[in-house]
Amino acid sequence: MDKKSLSESDICDKFVRPALVAAGWHTLDQIYAQYPLRDGRVVVRGKTARRDQNTVLRADYALFFKANIPLAVVEVKQARLSVSAGTQQAIHYAQLLDVPFSFASNGDGFVFRDATCATGVLEQTIGLDEFPSPQELWRRYCAWKGWAPAVQRVAETPYAPAKTPRYYQLGAINRTVEAIAAGQHRVLLVMATGTGKTYTAFQIIHRLWKSDWRAGKANGQKRILFLADRNILVDQTMVNDFRPFKGAMAKLSPNAKGIERVDAQGHVTVEDIDLAVNKSTKEVNKSYEIYLSLYQAVSGTDEDRNIYKQFSPDFFDLIVVDECHRGSAAEDSAWREILSYFSIAAQIGLTATPKETKDISNSDYFGEPLYTYSLKHGIEDGYLAPYKVIRVDLDKDKLLEALTVEKDLIGVRNYDRLMDGSRRFDVEDWLLGPGALLDEVDPERNNFGTLSALSLNRPGF
Repeated sequence: MDKKSLSESDICDKFVRPALVAAGWHTLDQIYAQYPLRDGRVVVRGKTARRDQNTVLRADYALFFKANIPLAVVEVKQARLSVSAGTQQAIHYAQLLDVPFSFASNGDGFVFRDATCATGVLEQTIGLDEFPSPQELWRRYCAWKGWAPAVQRVAETPYAPAKTPRYYQLGAINRTVEAIAAGQHRVLLVMATGTGKTYTAFQIIHRLWKSDWRAGKANGQKRILFLADRNILVDQTMVNDFRPFKGAMAKLSPNAKGIERVDAQGHVTVEDIDLAVNKSTKEVNKSYEIYLSLYQAVSGTDEDRNIYKQFSPDFFDLIVVDECHRGSAAEDSAWREILSYFSIAAQIGLTATPKETKDISNSDYFGEPLYTYSLKHGIEDGYLAPYKVIRVDLDKDKLLEALTVEKDLIGVRNYDRLMDGSRRFDVEDWLLGPGALLDEVDPERNNFGTLSALSLNRPGF
């Protein structure tokens, strides 16, 4: 057999995979061949779209300590090339997967790059029979992270059985779980709209909930609060990504409509949501472990404010704040009051557009982002479609006529701003959230109807 005539696939099957198996890596749950990293950028031409195959990225092998906990990447080339030919590619893939170990091979051996420098050597060439075991790489990884045994146990907690996370979701989930287990009190995740923030939050919550993090609590149960600023975000979250929590989860509200679900055959069913607040007495049922709520439902009027104050300040262990660039970013907002009241809890902020102004700062409260996946990255990877910006300038009179703005719709302060003839307003990409700048609009009243396609230009406000 002429080894140099073999294809890359043959080298993988005949030399590399057997070396991995011999080192103790399991083929079913630790070795993932052709592991997808990027789907390929979407290219739009007129009314047609296709994926640019030149931008598709797949690692020849991704190695996992256990499901969804990656450790290393192996890039394989043909035997006619040098053993180090795939090194740069392997390093790039390892950076995407947020792991320190990368290997390149041509079937004769491996170039092993250990970014932890645990042995004082960054790169070395090793034989096919010298590939490190999963336990050895995990030991080096944990030492590099500086984890105490308790943190390591939390980091090893399995994911909830669900769809396979994308590489950036793995990075955000694993980093957050590790940081909170290590004692970090506040975490900020920046992820573009449409990249799966809610699914990411679900896996973070599930792993911390099922782990022995804060296992020493007197009552033995971990309590979690998920905050959002629109009813639909809470309801859809409960019946979609958070569905596995059903039975341990409830909405902090005395009222809720059933959520319609349509199956593959087009049959419509209505799913009821468990409520934690008694409709007549407004008393909260504290037997649940996971609560979801609107900011506005637990703060605002004196009566509403009593809802969150029915809990003791140390009741919750973890609070996840969706769309934290909204009112919760303001230091003097009523929403921030909730976070301050439950200051003992670890707090995670999720946002697509972190807000940094003279008066409002996400990083001032949550700290610098622990993980960022931007709109640009999403488009480059092919997980988001590219967009076209259409700019339309409107004068004040036409804007007022189009929106039929009334003081009771957007609030006196915003109405007065609209009436300032010196302002110029632009139609912007409203996917950041209808009414994102109209901080007096009440999402509970669903007052976004006439504003759903327009938002006011930030500089004008």
